[in-house]
Amino acid sequence: MQFFFSAVAWLFDPANYQAGLQTPLPIQDRLVEHLLYTFISVAIAAVIALPLGLYIGHTGRGRGFVIGFSGSMRALPTLGLLGTLFVIIGYTVPFTQTAFIASIIAFVVLAIPSILAGAYAGVESVDPVTVDAARSVGMTELQILLKVEVPLSLPLIIGGIRASVLQVIATVVIASYVSLGGLGAIISTGISLNENNLILGGALLVTALALVIDGLFALVQFLTRRGLHGQIRRRRTRFRALPSRRRAVTASTVDERAH
Repeated sequence: MQFFFSAVAWLFDPANYQAGLQTPLPIQDRLVEHLLYTFISVAIAAVIALPLGLYIGHTGRGRGFVIGFSGSMRALPTLGLLGTLFVIIGYTVPFTQTAFIASIIAFVVLAIPSILAGAYAGVESVDPVTVDAARSVGMTELQILLKVEVPLSLPLIIGGIRASVLQVIATVVIASYVSLGGLGAIISTGISLNENNLILGGALLVTALALVIDGLFALVQFLTRRGLHGQIRRRRTRFRALPSRRRAVTASTVDERAH
């Protein structure tokens, strides 16, 4: 227990936050680096995976490929991939940039499966009757995707991004193995110096960061679901307010499209 309290005391020591200290301090600099690597990796992965996932979810094409790809990518050892990329890229890129490029590529590969799965599963979960009703009023396929399917599947899409961000936050720690910064630099320095305060302190920082980010995403998902349910209730209220004859025609149109 004393081991834990000493690490917490190290975290709250103002001296560890002073600018101009040697690596791996100050702590706030390593925290900013950790968030920067995570943001860049997830942003690139989202640009690649979101359009592909939305297309697969809307058309139903390539679903088997996504399932197989997601499973295989999750099984890929990120540390091994990082080491391989570091060696390969080192032949073509200056050494000062090799670690950054290799790390970002490895983290992008890690982030893609969750975002891809969340996007296609979200669009696929939209009620087909709703999609048919949108087609019956003359909406194009792109309009259906952007104005119907994406809003309705937004909680699941955010859930995929949420899982991806948490995976990357936990894995960015290994960037210190190729002399990159982040909170992993604190842990690796503690291991090399046999300083338990740095090892546990760095681990607590990574855990706290993951919990805070996860809480923020959970809040966004909750607000999104709440807004979505409110939209559905308002539409149902407007539907019930229609004259009985018009309401019957509208309902029969949707039923016909469903069959």
